[in-house]
Amino acid sequence: MRQARRVVWFLLSTVLLCALLGGIYGRQVEATTGSDDSDVKASLNEFTRVYDVVEQNYADPIDPDRTIYGPSNSNIGAIPGALRTLDPHSNFFDPRAFALLREEQEGKYFGVGMSIQARPGKLGKLVTVVVAPIPGSPAFRAGLRPGDIVAKVDGKPTEGLNTSQVAEMLKGPKGTQVHVTILREGYDELLEFEITRDEISQRSVDDTFLIRPGIAYIHVGKFNENTNDELSETLRKYNEQSLQGLILDLRGNPGGLLQEAVEVSDHFLEKSQLIVYHYGRHSQEKRYYATKGDSGNEYPIVVLINRMTASAAEIVTGALQDHDRALVMGEPSFGKGLVQTVYPLSEHAGLALTTARYYTPSGRLIQREYANVSLYDYYYHPEHTTPNHSAVRLTDGGREVYGGGGITPDVRVPDPPLTPAQETLLQRSAFFNFGKYYLGIHKTIPKDFQATDDVLDEFKQFLGKEKIAFSDRDLKDNLDFIKTRIRFQLVESIFGENEADKISIENDTLVQKALENMPQAKELLAKAKRYIASKTQQR
Repeated sequence: MRQARRVVWFLLSTVLLCALLGGIYGRQVEATTGSDDSDVKASLNEFTRVYDVVEQNYADPIDPDRTIYGPSNSNIGAIPGALRTLDPHSNFFDPRAFALLREEQEGKYFGVGMSIQARPGKLGKLVTVVVAPIPGSPAFRAGLRPGDIVAKVDGKPTEGLNTSQVAEMLKGPKGTQVHVTILREGYDELLEFEITRDEISQRSVDDTFLIRPGIAYIHVGKFNENTNDELSETLRKYNEQSLQGLILDLRGNPGGLLQEAVEVSDHFLEKSQLIVYHYGRHSQEKRYYATKGDSGNEYPIVVLINRMTASAAEIVTGALQDHDRALVMGEPSFGKGLVQTVYPLSEHAGLALTTARYYTPSGRLIQREYANVSLYDYYYHPEHTTPNHSAVRLTDGGREVYGGGGITPDVRVPDPPLTPAQETLLQRSAFFNFGKYYLGIHKTIPKDFQATDDVLDEFKQFLGKEKIAFSDRDLKDNLDFIKTRIRFQLVESIFGENEADKISIENDTLVQKALENMPQAKELLAKAKRYIASKTQQR
């Protein structure tokens, strides 16, 4: 549920977040060239001659911007194509991509607060579907639901428009109003909503609650300018000094700002412990240390990662693992350890150029191999790259850890494989569509809703209408999965993502294993302290 949804958003945003946002070090105003300018000038002259021939002789008129820069976020123009020969993360971004970058970094914008997606409608034209309103946002308070179709914005039809176009129509200055016309399944008439735009804070600490008495669960979705403040606020709420354990979930986190990763790590480490360092050919080594420290808090920590944990999230994970401050569980992480420096160009465009590489405190290279790997496989199939485990390092407690292929968990727990029946239901969006169908008939549900036998009967009838083959045996073999998914979808539609995520988390196999391994995390920290103390006495 929650993880499946985040898989989709990760795949849609990986190029932007990993190439531009994940691990950005800073800005430079001027770029420099190498010492041998003659080869560079010769290559530029050759490029100019090729472009002149194309411009003068191609069958159709040439759009210079499209040829040089490529379509937005396409990576197929002359400049993006040239950068692709360097590494997967050096990138050019146009003014719109630059604006999105700043929006992600700041973690806020002005609008109605909902995620939307363009999907083919009944007649083949694109329609805009509400994926989920952000909890507490104007759209959420107004009563918009997942599955609603945005038919008009301020009276202008949205049919045929893409997601970006509709999103721009919904955004606007704080305090202004936007009229949204909604088509909702089960309602004969169009629904009209007058929504007042507001500042939409995109929280990076997006799920948090006490999963057991004294044990906090915190999910960090990305690292933006507010991450450490949000984390500190959350831990204060739980009275950090009295915590008996913490599950820090970094699954699906594509990264973000380096400084926020450093400050989050600082919160859990002892003062003066090394967090991360980086250096490159023309980039002097820079080391980041914990400057404030953990104030003596020694509750055990379990960090959860998967193949979509990248960049800044890997910096935090690597630092806590190297200092034996946390037990890391899950799947090997993405392996994004290249530092991009941003060089602003003309007309608000920019260049994110790799200038250095990240290393964990023990000296592990975070970046995985990308030579001889297609860009598609690099981003969407990181498991196809074999990690280079030849670089062995030691943690503070003397445990072996490996570099060159992301972060390898201390306890590997792969995601449980889906059954063929489960895959069919998810591929056909059966639960999302059933949520619209069910609420179109029943209108609402109580907060303690459960998928009873009556609800399951309606679900079976719905599958029949959708021509999704599903036998009674399939239902029996996948009963718990189906009940949980139905409950999640309907609770999310009425009460929002936060309430629904609790259902998902409490039924998450890896979270349950993290609770079981909390004593191991506690012992890991104790052993590290004894090891360091013994080394100090020997000096």
